[in-house]
Amino acid sequence: MVGCISDLSACLIDAGIGPGLAGFLETLVGTLIVTLLPLTLVIILVWIERKYSARVQDRVGPNRVGPFGLLQPAADAVKMITKEDITPAGADRIVYNIAPILSALSVILIWAVIPFSPVHIGVDLSIGVLYFFAVGSVGALAVMLGGWSSNNKYALLGAFRVVAQLISYEVPNILAALMPVMIAGTLSMQGLVHAQAGMWFAISLPLSALLFFISSIAEVGRTPFDLLEAESEIVAGFNIEYSGMKFGLFMAGEFLHVLTIAILTAVIFFGGWLGPGVQEVPALGWLWLAIKSTILYLLALHMRSTLPRVRIDQLMSFNWKFLVPLSLVNIIVVAFLFKLVQELGLTPAADETTNIIANLPQTFILLLGNLAIIGGVLVYLRGLGREQRLANEMAAAVDEDVEHHPHHDEEVAAAAVAD
Repeated sequence: MVGCISDLSACLIDAGIGPGLAGFLETLVGTLIVTLLPLTLVIILVWIERKYSARVQDRVGPNRVGPFGLLQPAADAVKMITKEDITPAGADRIVYNIAPILSALSVILIWAVIPFSPVHIGVDLSIGVLYFFAVGSVGALAVMLGGWSSNNKYALLGAFRVVAQLISYEVPNILAALMPVMIAGTLSMQGLVHAQAGMWFAISLPLSALLFFISSIAEVGRTPFDLLEAESEIVAGFNIEYSGMKFGLFMAGEFLHVLTIAILTAVIFFGGWLGPGVQEVPALGWLWLAIKSTILYLLALHMRSTLPRVRIDQLMSFNWKFLVPLSLVNIIVVAFLFKLVQELGLTPAADETTNIIANLPQTFILLLGNLAIIGGVLVYLRGLGREQRLANEMAAAVDEDVEHHPHHDEEVAAAAVAD
């Protein structure tokens, strides 16, 4: 059974099926898994997110439909399917109907290059990292199309915020992902996992991992960066005119995107499917990837449940004045240190890439550089906070002086005239 899971084509050939048909069936099964698995997970993700957020905020969460509310997502799905599908007057009907499909499809297509185990991957593209950045950008296009085609000013405002936010945060996101690509020497997702056999990139490049995760959360538009659909500001955002299953597709794309970010972060920085027993039983890679992704996913949920929403000016300032400069400094320092490691001959040999001891010198030097950058940032932020406090204290002192001497300026002016 394990052999069939690892190599379905060979198992079918052994059963008497021709090589051509066996290859076709293997491709068909893989396509169905990549397509249906994320759509099935949406039902589970909705329940997990609602239940986890409720516990964090001292609420009960869904508990009416089924045991522990497990059937609540199914009830919500039935409700959305049976709701009336309304197209606004004056809307661009074709674009309006295509946008929700693109939103969900942009996430599902990313799963085609995610390595779930040493032998389970949709397609191991040599440009896998470039592929998921390109396909992921389709989600921003879908939101823009949905807001523009709805013929609603609030939806259009939400779409404009998409252009400002999502595209802006792609810059530090790509710069952070360049670090593992540079060290591994490949854009292949499977190649990035193999390059971490000796040491995770999250250990040698913690700043890059943090930048990638934060910018990815912002790109998806989740709390505290959820300005795309800030109900209190722009009346539900770009999808205000959507109802029924079209609205459900937008929501499915959002839930899936958060999980996809967790999986991609686990693959690029935390070794992906690497773990004990994977070489003997490749199917165990699914388990290790699921454990790592679940931890990162719960971290994203915790951020959503505890952090307040930032303003649009704070959002853009945080990106262009902090994340982007920090990413540029990070890439310069890491590139210099990696070149130094190569010149000193401290990189592990080709036959020692899986040896933890052989990877320690390179890991230590890169980690030291990352810690130096983080320390510099903390010192800078401390000084910035001190300046802000002094400015606030001076402003408060001036206000207090004006309050106690409301006619002081008039008295000074009168004295000057008398002189």
